[in-house]
Amino acid sequence: MTQRMKLEVVDRRDFLVGATAASALATLLAMHGTAFAQEKPPTFQETLDKILGGKKAEEAKITIELPEIAENGNTVPYTVTVDNPMTDADYVKSLHILSSGNPSPNIASYYFSPLAGQAFASSRMRLAKTQDIYAVAELSNGNFLVGKRTVKVTIGGCGG
Repeated sequence: MTQRMKLEVVDRRDFLVGATAASALATLLAMHGTAFAQEKPPTFQETLDKILGGKKAEEAKITIELPEIAENGNTVPYTVTVDNPMTDADYVKSLHILSSGNPSPNIASYYFSPLAGQAFASSRMRLAKTQDIYAVAELSNGNFLVGKRTVKVTIGGCGG
């Protein structure tokens, strides 16, 4: 008794779906060692140390405007101003906004040149809980300035 082999033609759509699925599976399996073993984000102190590069920051000349109590941690407005001349010889190179209690401490980084006229930044941030907000300014001479404000984040505006 002989068996006959039946040969079927696969249409183009089924072939593409199968090839895409096989390709996605192969990619996931190849990335298994790297993508699924994600590193934890750096801590606040690690981020601050990386910005400062072993130098000390002076607490002066930075004004941070934040609400004392944020009723909604999803959109907390902030304004940061560095009181420093913006001349070719002395200016603010960068301004980093950091949070001490968020899972990722980086809020924002701003970069300036003497043409900016003023080291000023304003935006909104998302805060996970009550915490300190730091503004770290790097000057053109390599020195650092730091300012700090505490924000109490309430849950649903209930003071908790």
